[in-house]
Amino acid sequence: MTKPNDAQTVDAGAETILSVNNIEVIYDHVILVLKGVSLTIPKGGIVALLGANGAGKTTTLKAVSNLLRAERGEVTKGKILFDGDEVQSLSPNELVRRGCIQVMEGRHCFGHLSIEENLLTGAYTRKDGAAAVRADLEMVYNYFPRLRERRQSQAGYTSGGEQQMCAIGRALMSRPKMILLDEPSMGLAPQLVEEIFEIVKQLNDNEGVSFLLAEQNTNVALRYATYGYIMESGRIVLDGDAKALRENEDVKEFYLGVGGEGRKSFKNVKHYKRRKRWLA
Repeated sequence: MTKPNDAQTVDAGAETILSVNNIEVIYDHVILVLKGVSLTIPKGGIVALLGANGAGKTTTLKAVSNLLRAERGEVTKGKILFDGDEVQSLSPNELVRRGCIQVMEGRHCFGHLSIEENLLTGAYTRKDGAAAVRADLEMVYNYFPRLRERRQSQAGYTSGGEQQMCAIGRALMSRPKMILLDEPSMGLAPQLVEEIFEIVKQLNDNEGVSFLLAEQNTNVALRYATYGYIMESGRIVLDGDAKALRENEDVKEFYLGVGGEGRKSFKNVKHYKRRKRWLA
């Protein structure tokens, strides 16, 4: 594992699909949100971006997907390379065409459209014909059988789990090389969370899709990811192999809720900065 100022790499020998190099993000020309964030995602990898609410995870994903401008934010320093090319100046549409797409926090399905109509909107950038789109629609239904059952249902009247499946399926319809998945467990029952992450693992194994997962649920994320970065107040404070992070005493105490003295209360956890060994 590395400390914040160390070089942060997943595997020096792995081929990289995403490289975020020392970026800073400012909102409204004055509010500094990200401070020197660097991370690397290997091709075909699942990497977890962890931290509490407000740590900067969503902003990092939006910096990569170029959705910051809609919120009066911008990358003011550093570089973002996707599949070998610098992409900060590209539009979100162009980035989707190149194979990088974000599944937003809160799912954001088109509530007035059916599940199938939602899925088909994910193919709007494609130019390979209706037959190829239909084949991929069938592929999505094979991964998400529940969506096949609800294909004609209005998305706004489906469950939270079904809407999350729909959002991921819609992203798959763009034929992505990489999916930025923001808080996929939010608001879902534990059984559904496991189901969603199992499908993410299958998509990674079978389709070769790379994933960057922004998650507060550190426990489940580190079981499915191979590598993790932990954010705190707009910075990467710790990174390492997922297994090593799960076994790290600081991570167990402050993010998994279990330390040497047993389970920690939120009252104690929220004052942990002074005690973090990696910030010493």
